[in-house]
Amino acid sequence: MLFWVLGLLILCGFLWTRKGKLKIADITDKYIFITGCDSGFGNLAARTFDKKGFHVIAACLTESGSTALKAETSERLRTVLLDVTDPENVKRTAQWVKNQVGEKGLWGLINNAGIPGVLAPTDWLTLEDYREPIEVNLFGLISVTLNMLPLVKKAQGRVINVSSVGGRLAIVGGGYTPSKYAVEGFNDSLRRDMKAFGVHVSCIEPGLFKTNLADPVKATEKKLAIWEQLSPDIKQQYGEGYIEKSLDKLKGNKSYANMDLSPVVECMDHALTSLFPKTHYAAGKDAKIFWIPLSHMPAVLQDFLLLKRKTELANPKAV
Repeated sequence: MLFWVLGLLILCGFLWTRKGKLKIADITDKYIFITGCDSGFGNLAARTFDKKGFHVIAACLTESGSTALKAETSERLRTVLLDVTDPENVKRTAQWVKNQVGEKGLWGLINNAGIPGVLAPTDWLTLEDYREPIEVNLFGLISVTLNMLPLVKKAQGRVINVSSVGGRLAIVGGGYTPSKYAVEGFNDSLRRDMKAFGVHVSCIEPGLFKTNLADPVKATEKKLAIWEQLSPDIKQQYGEGYIEKSLDKLKGNKSYANMDLSPVVECMDHALTSLFPKTHYAAGKDAKIFWIPLSHMPAVLQDFLLLKRKTELANPKAV
């Protein structure tokens, strides 16, 4: 009996693996739209999918980013300047994309644009510190999705939202984590709403990667600027040495960052081209081995492990 059960499990595992490798045909007649292509995941994705034969429409925030990308890709790739927080810009871009794709519609929408905002303890921050990352990472993503969705429905295509392990665990204070938690919720509701239209929605959750988004120099500058503005009471609670110690820990975290960005693009590729795309993708060894498993653990264990990484306060009871 045990032999037959083992044989059945092996067969199921083989079929499951085989199922994941089945690909769509004729990618050369399919259009995809990617946001945040100036650098990082979006830039690598645009170059990768251009080489594969897709008709890539790459949205860049800056003219310099657009020019550099066009210099590295084929004549088939098109770029457009897009600020996802500007509703009129998004509407004009959607109309322009509609004219580009015609009756074929849009096979893939990859919502990749994002910013970290200020990463600091919650009681250091103001409402404005939360506003910018939420405007870009959440409302910008929703705005692009709503405007492009008719084109994706026409092609019965794919929507791919780039979230983060920060959408599963509150690793650091600031607007980045709330924005990514909200992206996860929007992704789930969109996925269920789009099933009837033949549109598949996937969410990618990268771990810690070395990109401009995680630039330690910029993060340090922002944190130092906020420290200088804090009230004497808060500085007394955290201690004058706190900022230096926390910055040293931030430098130490660089060793854990994934240097190779390709795992995220490989997830995008599978979500775009597989006959059976996944609903969620964990990208990076740290995401698969630590962050995602930890997100399923009891809160007491999460708090214990994450608080061990925090810098100790000098006098938290000071008033």
